[in-house]
Amino acid sequence: QVQLAESGGGLVQPGGSLRLSCTASGFTVSTYSMRWYRQAPGKEREWVAAIGATGVVAHDPDSVKGRFTNSRDNAKNTVYLQMNELRPEDTAVDYCTRETYWGQGTQVTVST
Repeated sequence: QVQLAESGGGLVQPGGSLRLSCTASGFTVSTYSMRWYRQAPGKEREWVAAIGATGVVAHDPDSVKGRFTNSRDNAKNTVYLQMNELRPEDTAVDYCTRETYWGQGTQVTVST
């Protein structure tokens, strides 16, 4: 059974950092493309980052360029989203996905 569990969200001040984790069960993350999406209040869900089975990463350049880094730990069957220089507009629920499978999401709030 495929399951994705995100963690690491929370409240952070502008300019701060968070690292989100997505631990998978029921499959091996290194053999699939894993993606991060986020949904801000009142906005449509948007793609943020992806890491392919070969390790190649991609990010939405307009929103997170130079600030977010996507990585994977095969031994822990976990993917990570390192978020630096956070801004209030980064406030959202962040989701980890594999194809049609989604985690429950983790809340990221950037505020003073």
